[in-house]
Amino acid sequence: MQPLPNLGFITVVQESGPQGGFVGGYLAANAWGRPLEFRLTTAVQPSKVHQILYGPTLRPYLFADLIGKTLIEKSSVSVQVVLCDCEELLELRRHVGVPVAWVTLLPEESVQGGGHEELSPGLVASGLHVKYALKCHSRFRHEEQAVQELLNQIEFAGDLTEPFSRIREALGEARRAGATSRAA
Repeated sequence: MQPLPNLGFITVVQESGPQGGFVGGYLAANAWGRPLEFRLTTAVQPSKVHQILYGPTLRPYLFADLIGKTLIEKSSVSVQVVLCDCEELLELRRHVGVPVAWVTLLPEESVQGGGHEELSPGLVASGLHVKYALKCHSRFRHEEQAVQELLNQIEFAGDLTEPFSRIREALGEARRAGATSRAA
């Protein structure tokens, strides 16, 4: 019997305020959603020059190339897939050796036959009546089926989008406690 896969969950949040930088959090969890490792970054604040030069590619660059890549490279836990909650993090796939998928909880009306076909051709069932839309990077679209199959084999305890809430809450708590000195 093969061991159950570990999952990576990554998100980036913007700090409040006019000068709010971007902070990343990464949670490696087992198939039941229990944490194996948590990492966070210090705030990344792009300069006005960066904003001008990078234009519309700034957020994918910050999220994937600077924040996401750093978090995953520093991780000591291997995962079989990295799940993210924003499209800009899909660029991370160019830097890591495992599939990266943007996962979104579908509204109840979608589960019963409505919309969201534009987000992804694949739906993933997790739990009794919970459905997700998956999307991989356009150059790695073929990995959606593999991610779907991997997620179907685990017994993840609950909603696949829930760990992102835990990461955001842990980031907020770490920031309040001044723990960013141990950043990735």
